[in-house]
Amino acid sequence: MASVSRRTILAAAFAAVLASAAPFAAASAGDMRIAFGDLPGIESIQTLAAIERAKERGVNVELIILNDEDLAAQAIVGGQADVGIGAPYTLIQKVGVPIRIFAQISTLRFFPVVNSEFYKEWKDLDGQEVAVQARGSGTEAVMLLMAKNHGIKLGNISYVPGSEVRRNALLQGTLKASIVDAANRRALEAEAPGKFIVLPVEDLGASDEALFATADYLKNNAADVDILVEELMKTAREITENPAVAVEFRNKYKLLPDLGAEADSEITEYYKETAEAGSLALSGGGADAAADDFAFFSVAGQIEGDPASLKVEDFWDVSVLDRAVAKLGKK
Repeated sequence: MASVSRRTILAAAFAAVLASAAPFAAASAGDMRIAFGDLPGIESIQTLAAIERAKERGVNVELIILNDEDLAAQAIVGGQADVGIGAPYTLIQKVGVPIRIFAQISTLRFFPVVNSEFYKEWKDLDGQEVAVQARGSGTEAVMLLMAKNHGIKLGNISYVPGSEVRRNALLQGTLKASIVDAANRRALEAEAPGKFIVLPVEDLGASDEALFATADYLKNNAADVDILVEELMKTAREITENPAVAVEFRNKYKLLPDLGAEADSEITEYYKETAEAGSLALSGGGADAAADDFAFFSVAGQIEGDPASLKVEDFWDVSVLDRAVAKLGKK
């Protein structure tokens, strides 16, 4: 996630590839090709379960696994996929692609971690070096926003891709302050009890993952899109009410088989923490989520302009959520 650098460069590069490449077979009625801009993991079980449920209701979903959110967005633009998963604000605003977000899946959850031998609280990081995922990333935005909120200015910001890589660097002592995801935070606590302190972060509420598609696809495939969004909302509500349901989903639909049965306890703990944090979008986000995203991603440098002046309709199509909420109720 970068301001106009990484995302825009990737957008231009992949657009050129799409222009010269033979497209995938066009989707027919009842078909939905979903571009997943990451490798599915424990955090993807809710989404994968919702997709399986959509299949049970007659939507023929093909999941296309890509290793970058930008590639997923460009697959939508190039007609190689119908629905993408990510938060493509940069592409929508700066590249002007004709896509709209139509449902939030989950919100960001990152954890600033410091070596307790050197730092105890946010003010101790004034002028100090920290490591984040990438320039303009959500991890950088979290650190910058928290620094601003605590009246400090961070020193050098280094870019170290991979939460697991940053975790290992913290354990080895090559990093003293960084930011990791929930799984790697728990790993730090288990592998080095008492060595690290997780600094407090205010509830940001910005989108981590969301669904997006072209305006034409949303208009012409409303029935299929409605089914997918309804199942996302239902699985989010069921897991939030009882996090152990995530393991039931995994077993019923044979999700992430490579992880083995030993992953079930980690899955339960992950979704228990996710539920307590309110990270899953129970009603799909909408205008409120867009406002949080505008504020957050402007700090990240992904979108420009006064967040208060940005228009929801320029980034979102909330009509799908309106229909889903009318059917399922709002939570």
